[in-house]
Amino acid sequence: MSKNVGSFPPFDSHAKTLGGACGDDALVVGAVRFSDAALAKCLLEHGAAAAWRMALAQGPASAAAQTKGEFAIALREPSGRAFLAVDRFATRTLCYRVVDGRLLAGVRAEELASTRDASNIDPQALFDYLYFHVIPSPRTIFKDVFRLPAGHYALFENGKLTVAPYWVPEFKIQPDLSFETAKGELRQLLRDAVASELDGSKPACFLSGGTDSSTIAGMIGVASGQPAATYSIGFEAEGYDEMEYARLAARHFKTEHHEYYVTPDDLVARIPAVARHFDQPFGNSSALPTYFCAKRARDDGVTRLLAGDGGDELFGGNTRYATQKVFGWYEHIPGVLREGLLEPIANSGLLDPIPLLKKGASYVRQARVPMPDRMHTYNLLDRIGQNTVLTAAFLAQVDAQGPKQQQRAVWQASEGAGTIDRMLAYDWRYTLAENDLVKVRGGTELAGVSVGYPLLDQALVDFSARLPASFKLKGQQLRWFFKEALRGFLPDEILTKKKHGFGLPFGVWAMRHAALKALARDSVRGLGERGIVRRDFTDRLVDELLPQHPGYYGEMVWILMMLEQWFRHYAPDYRLAD
Repeated sequence: MSKNVGSFPPFDSHAKTLGGACGDDALVVGAVRFSDAALAKCLLEHGAAAAWRMALAQGPASAAAQTKGEFAIALREPSGRAFLAVDRFATRTLCYRVVDGRLLAGVRAEELASTRDASNIDPQALFDYLYFHVIPSPRTIFKDVFRLPAGHYALFENGKLTVAPYWVPEFKIQPDLSFETAKGELRQLLRDAVASELDGSKPACFLSGGTDSSTIAGMIGVASGQPAATYSIGFEAEGYDEMEYARLAARHFKTEHHEYYVTPDDLVARIPAVARHFDQPFGNSSALPTYFCAKRARDDGVTRLLAGDGGDELFGGNTRYATQKVFGWYEHIPGVLREGLLEPIANSGLLDPIPLLKKGASYVRQARVPMPDRMHTYNLLDRIGQNTVLTAAFLAQVDAQGPKQQQRAVWQASEGAGTIDRMLAYDWRYTLAENDLVKVRGGTELAGVSVGYPLLDQALVDFSARLPASFKLKGQQLRWFFKEALRGFLPDEILTKKKHGFGLPFGVWAMRHAALKALARDSVRGLGERGIVRRDFTDRLVDELLPQHPGYYGEMVWILMMLEQWFRHYAPDYRLAD
């Protein structure tokens, strides 16, 4: 063993079910594929570690760039050099830490933490969590532990660590692409991607009734020759339940359909377990419905589910794309008119008493904010007020501009692409790699089910990067091309429905269900005792602010509750140092 590279800690018993360690000198997770024929042969005959070592002869960035599939790899070469990499969307994750000139690696951050007490909790990571509702890589909750970002590799040699991207989204638009040609290519790519994610077990998938999950459900039937087993989650709450669309898709594709209605009692019973399953605080409330859906499948003997994540981010399905396109029109107004007339008037407040003119002034104020900052003008922490929510002692220990600086760097990486494509690339990092895929991975792992993401197949990603922006957003029509290309395959009702997914009616339920409200109140107040959140805010949040707007303040209650529940398991004695 090299004196510069420590052994890689073994996976815990749960992580072994995802792939496990591969010898003393390699840690391999997932199922990597190589585009090079010689590497593919080595993979088949000798395994992933041998194929990676063979690929590394071409250099670390070149080795990783030849990959497809979902993977995380950490290996030590005979020279003592250590190499780490994760796939383009970090569907499999890898954490690392350097200690006394040695590199340690593991799939979970807490495996590598020296301690879990207050001295090792990173205040900046806590601020990032409260801002993003997740802790984006490369930071983790622990000061000395880092997570490899999506599409990155790390090289540790002679005591020096280098972390760099091996893949940056490139948009090489094919302007003369015809609709009919693209339609045929998309349908074939979808079929191939779904087929590649089926493992021979009972074909099954999540089904929310949206465009993506319905597409996966239908394509399973095409690719496998048998109807999919589909699993859907419902809520007894007005405005949150979309089971009718899931049933419509199930009837259309003749799937073997299964449903589970989550209850407030389910949340009370499982919130602590879900919070502690994640290796750091995680605030996406859809993790709970994902878990219950996967558990329902597991109870039926299903061992693998396909998920529809990625379609909106590849083909232009999020409403903010249309919103930001409207704001982008402002850039075409001559600068003299913008700076000499419109902005002074908008900032004066003179138009605010008149509703229509107030809306125009608001448009100007938002439009003049550069991207990507403009996408976060409705950030929950900023809207409520950092000084309202957080203690002065906590704010004094963090850089409140840190999240924005990181987002600007990610945005800058796709410079040269059009605004729509830059938003897509930005979402590949923040919406997918740092949030939605973490949610699905965590929920399915806890239920004991593996998961595949056909819409993130590399061929589909490359195809998306060739599509003109007008195919993704035609006027204000979201996902125009994708939906039109699947017209006749998907029911029209699903093509025209609004996006929803497995949204959780937590705020509404917390107002009606005594035990859930008590759990929320106790958790939020417990967090106030730790010196991060102001006690006067925690006192008001559940009993005063939540009833005013359950949906809006319910999100803040949720992220604070999940943070406190994580602390109670991993660092129960944590208090902010003065």
